Amino acid sequence: MKKVNILIFICLAAWFSVNNPIVENYIASLTESAIPVVKQTDSLYQKISKTSHTYEVPPSDAKIDPVWKAIPGYNGLKVDIEASYKKMKKKGQFDEQKLVFVQTKPRVHLSNLPPSPIYKGHPDKPMVSFIINVAWGNEYLSDMLATLKRHNVSATFFLEGNWTKKNPELAKMIVSAGHEVGNHSYSHPDMSKLTAAKTREQIIKTNEIIEAATGEKCVWFAPPSGSYRDETVKIANELNMKTVMWTVDTVDWRKPSPEVLINRVISKIDKGSMVLMHPTESTAKSLDRLITLIEKKNLQIGTVSELMDEERIIK
Repeated sequence: MKKVNILIFICLAAWFSVNNPIVENYIASLTESAIPVVKQTDSLYQKISKTSHTYEVPPSDAKIDPVWKAIPGYNGLKVDIEASYKKMKKKGQFDEQKLVFVQTKPRVHLSNLPPSPIYKGHPDKPMVSFIINVAWGNEYLSDMLATLKRHNVSATFFLEGNWTKKNPELAKMIVSAGHEVGNHSYSHPDMSKLTAAKTREQIIKTNEIIEAATGEKCVWFAPPSGSYRDETVKIANELNMKTVMWTVDTVDWRKPSPEVLINRVISKIDKGSMVLMHPTESTAKSLDRLITLIEKKNLQIGTVSELMDEERIIK
């Protein structure tokens, strides 16, 4: 009865007070207050409310996996009931395709974990990353950058400090092309055998050289040949950097044929994979087809930062 009286009043007020701003504002406030009442008795709104939990996907906390070490978190999903109702109310029918979702954050993030290397992204995230370690191979960089640009793909290039010092323009070109850069030590030593002081020196010196050449601050550290010890990871963490390894190795330094390299990657790649490569002739010749085949598996290709981001990919 109350709802009916409000609607009658609105109609009468509109009839007798055209262009009266005071009355118009009052009408607007009454109309807004009537909306919740309408929703409570609206079968469409009730259905969205009652079924919303069936579409909910809980977020995943970041964790230390016994095999893969640090795994980033991944956002969950829940139905935005109000927004979904607004999209459906015109037709007055429930339509699953018109449900509006909002992302929910995990409680534990990658930054909350103790220092640990990262071998892959979240196993539910349909994205992979190319990790391209650069300490040599200048003659193949241009071809690889051109292929990445053609496919609109961004990768993470881990640059050796000594290489960057000698090739600042190439380092700048990589960043200008929209790629991410990381730290690959200064002189490519076996990090597992270095003292703490030498480890810091390798990382800090390289960070300074890369920033001077490209303007970018590195947040990811890839130890040469994947060699490290716990202290290496802790020191990188103290320098606000995460240590990155890989999931799939192209083994391109052995100069495999494109067919062998592509089969090696495609047979192992999956959600969250990080693919290790270098600027070699084998990778340069394989990259175009490799990207196409990865995308055919409904996997996006992004930087390490994009892969580690908790943002959920919604198709």
